[in-house]
Amino acid sequence: MKQPESLDIGTKEDVVRHRLGVAREDLETARLTFDAGQYRGANNRAYYSIFHTICAVLAKEGVSFKCHKDAIAYFNKNYIQPELFPRELGRKIVRAEEIRHASDYDTFYIASKEVTEQQIETAERILCLAEAYLLGKE
Repeated sequence: MKQPESLDIGTKEDVVRHRLGVAREDLETARLTFDAGQYRGANNRAYYSIFHTICAVLAKEGVSFKCHKDAIAYFNKNYIQPELFPRELGRKIVRAEEIRHASDYDTFYIASKEVTEQQIETAERILCLAEAYLLGKE
């Protein structure tokens, strides 16, 4: 079966705005899922909000990775270490990925309300900071 042609068209700024939009949508879905008491799913969506936010930041310089770990490592090295984003976010991002993985794949993982709230707060924080960094919002 023939693969469809890529529909990736537009400028870096278009990609940045699109990825921020996806991150916002994932964050909203995390909140709705959290409010429904579905913490495993909320952890997943909070993590993906974080990941798409990171991808939006990387898109500004035309950088993209297929593996999540590579994107996160690049972000930590080029944005967290030089403190373009707060250092504590580096640990929180890694933790969010671990929690998402446990929520999605560990049979007996119990997603707590408190941990899920923390993941959503991390997603909100990084999205807010990224929008300020990328779009000049304060």
